[in-house]
Amino acid sequence: MSERYDIAIIGTGPAGISAAITAKVRNKKVLLIGSASVSDKVAKAHMIQNYPGLPEISGAELAEKLLEHLRVMEIPITDRKVNAVYAMGDFFSLQIDQEFWEASAVILAGGVSFGKPFPGEDENLGRGVSYCATCDAALYRGRSAVVVGYAPKEEDDASFLAEIAEKVYYLPVYKEEPHLSGDNIEIVHGAPVSIEKTENGMKLNMKEGSITADGIFLLRESVAPDKLVPGLALDGNHVKVDRRMAANLPGLFAAGDITGTPYQYIKAAGEGNVAALSAVSYLDSLRKQA
Repeated sequence: MSERYDIAIIGTGPAGISAAITAKVRNKKVLLIGSASVSDKVAKAHMIQNYPGLPEISGAELAEKLLEHLRVMEIPITDRKVNAVYAMGDFFSLQIDQEFWEASAVILAGGVSFGKPFPGEDENLGRGVSYCATCDAALYRGRSAVVVGYAPKEEDDASFLAEIAEKVYYLPVYKEEPHLSGDNIEIVHGAPVSIEKTENGMKLNMKEGSITADGIFLLRESVAPDKLVPGLALDGNHVKVDRRMAANLPGLFAAGDITGTPYQYIKAAGEGNVAALSAVSYLDSLRKQA
C-alpha cells in the first residue's frame, strides 16, 4: 500500500480509541486497526463504576458509546490483524496479512497477553514456526503444516493454507467445533505443550501425543509486543515507556494495559490521549527537520 498514514493505532480498546479520537481532533490521518466490535475485555465487563461521567455502565454499553464516538468522528476501524511492525527510520512498515502499510508514527494499544511462549517457540521462530499463515503459505507448497488456531476466525487461514500445502493438521484451542472441510485437512484435538525441531521437520508436542510436519503456525489473537515489533524494549511482559508514553524506538508509543498496571479503562483512555499528543509532537518535529 503506497498511502502513508500519520499515525497507525493498533488496538480498539479505550486506549486505542482515545488515541484515535485525539489524533483526529489534531487533524492527523489515522489508521485504527483492531476488532470492529471493540475489545472483548470491554464488551464482556459486567459493570464499570469508575469511568467519569458514566456511572454504573455495563461493558456492552461502554463499547457502544466508544463505537458511536468513532462514528461521529468518522474514524473507521480496519478489522485486520497486524503481524509485524518494522521501524524503517522516519516511518514504520506494518505487515497486515500479505500487504505492507506505512505510518509515520505507531501507537501500540492492543492490551496485554498473559500467555507464555511454548518451549522451543522463540528459538524456532522464522525457522519452522510462524505467526501468519497467509504470509508464509507459499513456503509450504506441496509440504505439510500444523495450524494451532486460538479462535474460530483462524479457520479461514487454515483453509487458505490447505489450498497450497499438501497436508494441514488443524488443532483448535477453543470450545467451538471447527467447521473445516477438505481431503488434506485433518482436525486434531489436543493441548500443545512444546515445540522442537527434528530431522523430520517441526514437532508439536501435546499432552495427548505429538504431530510432525514441515512447519507450525501459531495463530493467536495477539502477538507478544517484542515479537510484533523487533527491537522493542520491554519491562517484564509490558512495553517500557516514559511519561510521554514513548517506547525506545523513535515514533513508537504505547498506551493502556500493554504498558502495565493498573488495568483500568480510565487509565487506558488517559494514556491513549497522552500517546496521541506525543505522536503529534513527534510528527511536528519530523516536519521541522525536513
